[in-house]
Amino acid sequence: MEMIDTHTHLYLEDFQVDIEDVLGRAKAEGVTRFYLPNVDSSSIDDLLKLEEKHPECIAMMGLHPCSVKENVADELKLVENWLGKRPFAAVGEIGLDYYWDKTFVTEQKDAFRKQINWALELNLPIVIHSRDSMQDCIDIVKEHQTGTLRGIFHCFGGSLDEAKQIMDLGFLMGIGGVVTYKKSGLAEVLPSIPLEYLVLETDAPYLTPVPFRGKRNEPSYLKYVVTKMAEAMNISVEEIAAQTTSNAQKLFGS
Repeated sequence: MEMIDTHTHLYLEDFQVDIEDVLGRAKAEGVTRFYLPNVDSSSIDDLLKLEEKHPECIAMMGLHPCSVKENVADELKLVENWLGKRPFAAVGEIGLDYYWDKTFVTEQKDAFRKQINWALELNLPIVIHSRDSMQDCIDIVKEHQTGTLRGIFHCFGGSLDEAKQIMDLGFLMGIGGVVTYKKSGLAEVLPSIPLEYLVLETDAPYLTPVPFRGKRNEPSYLKYVVTKMAEAMNISVEEIAAQTTSNAQKLFGS
């Protein structure tokens, strides 16, 4: 059973000591590929070093909305330069975040639009962060969707109405540990979403699934996500793994 973790931060300090063991455990559970979203200028070196050492770890390039501050112009210039230097799997992690700080919402929206345009120019998918900002993210994607824009709404935990809007845009939804949380409501929404619109993710080291909630997340824990999805959607774990892997391969072109 093959699975792909479409969103994991394995280059962070949380994994510096035991990254080989983390990757080994993941591969033992059938996780064969790991897509790494960038955060900002501070994460690029570690991101690219991990990719160089482990080719199954595949880099994206983008500016995370929580890193949109006074120096946003410099950060975006660095992203643009890197996108012009070499291939990346996607433009990400980009989007909006209204949870932590709303000081730079206007700048976040501008940065989101700019990075979407770069993705369109380069024919790359985008990977969207939408914490407490789902509808605004959907609306901005709608502005730019002329038939070629594609990508993932990372860490989807929204309503059925939001899921339908995302599907209408031709986008996928990343499902991770949140599906195992009783109060999330995601397990109730999933049965109404065709499997063709879903991919797997961990967001490791964050959003650890039950039964390890509160501890560091890692890609080997995808099996708990898939098990919960199978229970909620009344289909086999093998079918979920096969279809989500196919969806990810189609999106990223590999």
